[in-house]
Amino acid sequence: MPEVEPVRLAELTTLRTGAAPERMREASTTSDLVDALRDTWLRGDEWFVLGGGSNLFVGDAAFDGTVIRVLTSGIEELPSPHAGRIRLRVQAGHSWDALVSYAVEHGYAGLEAMSGIPGTTGAAPVQNIGAYGQEIQETLVEVELIDEASGEISTVPAADLGLGFRTSVLKHHYGGVPVRRAVILSVTFDLLVAGERVVRGEQLRRALGLADDAPVPLSWVRERILATRASKGMLLDDDDPDTHGVGSFFQNAIVPEAVARALPPQCPRWPVAPDLDAVTVIPLASYDGVVPAAKTEPSDVKVSAAWLIEHAGIRKGFALPRSRAAVSTKHALALTNRGGATAAEVAELARFIQSRVHAEFGLVLQPEPVLVGVEL
Repeated sequence: MPEVEPVRLAELTTLRTGAAPERMREASTTSDLVDALRDTWLRGDEWFVLGGGSNLFVGDAAFDGTVIRVLTSGIEELPSPHAGRIRLRVQAGHSWDALVSYAVEHGYAGLEAMSGIPGTTGAAPVQNIGAYGQEIQETLVEVELIDEASGEISTVPAADLGLGFRTSVLKHHYGGVPVRRAVILSVTFDLLVAGERVVRGEQLRRALGLADDAPVPLSWVRERILATRASKGMLLDDDDPDTHGVGSFFQNAIVPEAVARALPPQCPRWPVAPDLDAVTVIPLASYDGVVPAAKTEPSDVKVSAAWLIEHAGIRKGFALPRSRAAVSTKHALALTNRGGATAAEVAELARFIQSRVHAEFGLVLQPEPVLVGVEL
């Protein structure tokens, strides 16, 4: 597959930073993607793959290597070994929100709370994306990936991906040492066949304004989630600078219960545990007939990073003097490019926020996007 003329990464990422890389390739089929990766690895090039560009914070210096754009798409329906469920195998470059829309339209439950999240399906397991108490690890079965070390393609069950809060063994910041250097080719989910559901997760119920346990249509959940995200500037819009970012720039802090108790009682917090209606999919090959016992030790607590930022004195719309990077006017957790901001300006703002939160609460907020040529 031939190289294409490199494009400024500022044009291909939602934060709108980054120069043109040294080399760029595009892959519209899985075979093209495999060939591009193997050729790049054979040359010993530095590299990274680019999907929707919605979870990348790219530095100002030109990337001295190859950027491979993943443009594959497609959804395949497969039978599930579990009654009343269906499996969807999705190509890595397929739009995540297009997948959620497809699932909702066909009455497949399990992804609807993650409506409106930008990016591609292949990037979703890397980040273990989630929203309103729903995460993909609840329905993820396996991924097909190709390893850099061997160039071999394999199918890896979700249990082997080290999925945690917004992380996995595949996530790394460029320049760091990842646990596994590999690229996802396709992703398989196991979803409930149901046009409506009883919503049990606390965060999702609060977001939807639900007061009882009556089942609600999946389409209604999706519409409400999209409206909520739009009100917070979390739906991409070329005409709205509040959406010119990576969504939530910082992760909600995960702390022990003892640390959470030391924070002001007004600070929103949630236990780090799956929703009550979540389904854990155990690959048949690894099932030994024993259901894992429930944990009884104190659980960690998820603390609202947006609350910490605002109560550290950083208001919505805040910007450092003469900077073109600013906090969103709609959501304190989003850092935005107000027009022509450099990566250095965004990084300066991020570090300032980290320092203020640390000084006020003793917590260090961690960035959510993958960093390429940037340090915080």
